[in-house]
Amino acid sequence: MKITVINGTEKHGVTYNLKEVFLDELREGAEITEFYLPKDCPNFCAGCTTCFLNDEHKCKDAEYIQKIEKALLSADLLVFTSPAYVFHTTGAMKAMLDHFGYRWMPHRPAKEMFGKRAVIITQCLGAGGKSTAKDIKDSLSWWGVSDIRVISFKLMSDIHWEKIPENKKQKMTSKLLNTAGKIKRIDLSRPAKTNFSTKLKFNAVRMMQSALGKDDPEYTDFKYWKNNGWLDKERPWKH
Repeated sequence: MKITVINGTEKHGVTYNLKEVFLDELREGAEITEFYLPKDCPNFCAGCTTCFLNDEHKCKDAEYIQKIEKALLSADLLVFTSPAYVFHTTGAMKAMLDHFGYRWMPHRPAKEMFGKRAVIITQCLGAGGKSTAKDIKDSLSWWGVSDIRVISFKLMSDIHWEKIPENKKQKMTSKLLNTAGKIKRIDLSRPAKTNFSTKLKFNAVRMMQSALGKDDPEYTDFKYWKNNGWLDKERPWKH
């Protein structure tokens, strides 16, 4: 099993420890690749639209983005972690997700993403866990990922791992291990099922791309969809 982990912060705090508990249950026989933000993606998207209109490999940050994408596409399981910063994901995570705008379904989604499984781990002091997870889930779902599991915690105590009461840690550990256990029972060699919502978005974009192609047959996204056969009968979830 290949696991790719995107950590929304370099800090080895509560979120890091929660992620370690989750991964410990899956480490045996697993190949785990981790990225820590912002170290592994230090720059903001400049909004230059090079990736949209031309070629993602010509992005000024391609050396970082393509390395991350390669790990995402080859993984059986994607894990995204982030504490809640002012009710949202970390700025570093948002900056990285912005770079992958070209992989959103209205542009050039990677067919491999439609069979992926993902887990999002978030934590907050009192509130903001759901909105933090949504920031990440929005990108995952528009990349084509259907099987997305969210594990979110409200600490309501202390932001330091070593100061969290043991009974609270045990409850969090139990929740993490429960999800990890379910994943261990899945045959990850088989792609996840693509749900109705993902198919609905895909077909809406398909109609949009067909219309855009009539106006401009050389449009980058249109040619990508056409070359994949998605404007005809081919579908990315039919592996």
